[in-house]
Amino acid sequence: QVQLVESGGGLVQAGGSLRLSCAASGLTFAGYVMGWFRQAPGKEREFVAGISRPGDSTYYADSVKGRFTIARVNAKSMVYLQMNSLKPEDTAVYYCAADWSFSPRIATTRSDYDYWGQGTQVTVSS
Repeated sequence: QVQLVESGGGLVQAGGSLRLSCAASGLTFAGYVMGWFRQAPGKEREFVAGISRPGDSTYYADSVKGRFTIARVNAKSMVYLQMNSLKPEDTAVYYCAADWSFSPRIATTRSDYDYWGQGTQVTVSS
């Protein structure tokens, strides 16, 4: 049974930082592209960041580029999202997702991802 469990969310002031973690189990972690998505109230779930299987390639949404960093440790089946210079508009539920694909590209659409976590709330106050 595949499980993705996010942690690290919380309440932070604008300009602050948070580090999200996602623990994966029940899958061959190194075989999956990993991504982070977020969903704000009343909005569609949107891509935030993705990382290739070996971790040597990353891709970010324009809205977070230069502020967020995605990383993974395959030996621990973990993926992280370091979020700096947080803004109120970053407030959302953040989801970890896994994409099994033979393509080396980092998918950015929700339908490309096979497994999802339950999400962790991030709230940024102004």
